[in-house]
Order: sequence, then structure tokens, then C-alpha cells
Amino acid sequence: MIDIDVRTIRDRVGEEIAVSDWLPVTQARIDQFAEATGDRQWIHVDSARAAVESPFKTTIAHGFLTLSLLSPLIRESIQFNGLRMAINYGMNRVRFVSPVPSGARIRARITVQAVEEVTRTRRQAGMHRRLARAVLPELARGTPGRGVLTPRLIATPLIPCSPW
Repeated sequence: MIDIDVRTIRDRVGEEIAVSDWLPVTQARIDQFAEATGDRQWIHVDSARAAVESPFKTTIAHGFLTLSLLSPLIRESIQFNGLRMAINYGMNRVRFVSPVPSGARIRARITVQAVEEVTRTRRQAGMHRRLARAVLPELARGTPGRGVLTPRLIATPLIPCSPW
């Protein structure tokens, strides 16, 4: 984990600031997400049918499951200092560019794309630090460093960081 002082993050625009650890996307995790959301489409939960009918020959993670994993991957990779709290403000430009098969491992590569100062009202005034081009995840087929790494999701999280 790295420590980032939000007051100096502007100096790191364009720089990759963190790479998370690998996180396995197990069938159990996919099944739990299906139960929690009610999205039990066979492509996600029926391994036998997916082996026969799916072009991927296995079940795949829900796109929104993959997206939801960005939050813990960032939280486990970066400690933001110089602020009272940071919240997930939302996402811009989310793309599910390829599937994440059950059993794959994913990680986030986090780059500061831009830092924008946003003023709304006196009470809401603050600095919105935009961590972006967090390419999540990369798929490892085999051993990290030896497998084929392919972007699976490109997201631009918006993280308001006001040093109150």
C-alpha cells in the first residue's frame, strides 16, 4: 500500500501511482453476486451449460461485479492522507471491454489522469481529485508475468477529496 497526500496529487498527473494485488474471481464470488442482485443468468451461474453453449466455454463474472471490485482494489492499494474522508463519487466512462472468466485473477493499475478543482457552494466547495484510467482488471492466464494480460474494464472513478 502506498500513502498519497491529496494536497500533492496534482504533481502526479499522468503517473501510475499504484498496482493492486491480484484478486481471484471465483465461481463462489460470482454466485454470491448473482444471489445478491437477482441476476442469475446462466452465463454466470451454470458451469455445465456455459461449457457447452458459451463462446467462452466457462462462466463469466457479471460486468457490475467486476466494476464493484474496483473499490476494494483501490482501498487496499492506496491510503489517502491530508483529508478527513474520501467517498466514491461515481464513475465516468465505464466500459466492459472483455469478459472475466470464472477462476481468473484481476488487479487494478491506477493512474492519476486529472485533478480538477470544483466549487459548488461554500458548504460543498472542495477539491475533486479524479483518479482515472484505473484499468481494471487485468486477466492472468497462468502465472502473473508469464500469462496474457488483457484489460477487462476501463473505468474513471471520481473521488472527491476535500481537506476539511
